[in-house]
Amino acid sequence: MRFKERFIEKSFLLIAFSSIGILALITFFIFQEGLPFIWKIGPKAFIFGERWVPSQGSFGIFPMIVSSFWVTLGALLLGIPFGLACTIFLAEWTPPLVGIVMRPAIQLLAAIPSVIYGFWGLIVLVPLIRNSLGGPGLSICAGSLVLGLMILPTIISISEDSLRALPPSYKQGALALGATHWQAIWRVLIPAARSGIVASIVLGMGRAVGETMAMIMILGNAVKMPRSVLDSARTLTTNIGIEMGYASGDHRQALFATGVILFFIIMALNTLAIFLSRRRLRG
Repeated sequence: MRFKERFIEKSFLLIAFSSIGILALITFFIFQEGLPFIWKIGPKAFIFGERWVPSQGSFGIFPMIVSSFWVTLGALLLGIPFGLACTIFLAEWTPPLVGIVMRPAIQLLAAIPSVIYGFWGLIVLVPLIRNSLGGPGLSICAGSLVLGLMILPTIISISEDSLRALPPSYKQGALALGATHWQAIWRVLIPAARSGIVASIVLGMGRAVGETMAMIMILGNAVKMPRSVLDSARTLTTNIGIEMGYASGDHRQALFATGVILFFIIMALNTLAIFLSRRRLRG
């Protein structure tokens, strides 16, 4: 029996380390292909260059970095408030029968393929933005709205689990001290569940930064510096998705180098979000 338990323990340990090993292999492969190209043309020219014309030897990705930040920021500005509002409603105010319907419906949003979101945005949002706000319609605004909808299931599900995992004494103690229901939620439950809420936001942000197919369909894919949310744009991920199929030579290496920069951006954003959360919690 002891041998069996040790075997199961070692097996689970091996499975846990295998995920880390796979991540390390992927990172090594991307860096091996991309870093030599970055040093070849210079980090400054590659990161801060504004012309992406591979046929002419121009490989500047700064417009795509700015576009990625704009689209992600717009998605978070939409997804975080709506996600937290829906989380609080589901965890604290939802009647049982309504919750039985709403929770599977929200989880179903995560199961919808991204191409369906892109198709819906192309048919519904793009003409609406073009007719109401102007511009080509295929824009950062359309991309942010679609991404904001796509990250909602992640934020809602993890945040609700964090709120429901809190001991009932937290809320009971706040109410016993004279707090209203809303004050107990906002002043006690939300701060206590902050770690889980931040984790949901970080995962949602990662989904927004890494989304490709839907953004290819509705961003317009213009390789230029965006001046407003109504401009067409191209993100780092869409650039890789569009051009990897026919790229070769330096062009192919430049796309791997784009993946290296994207890797650093995601790591930096995750680290910043965790740092700000811990700093606020200590304060």
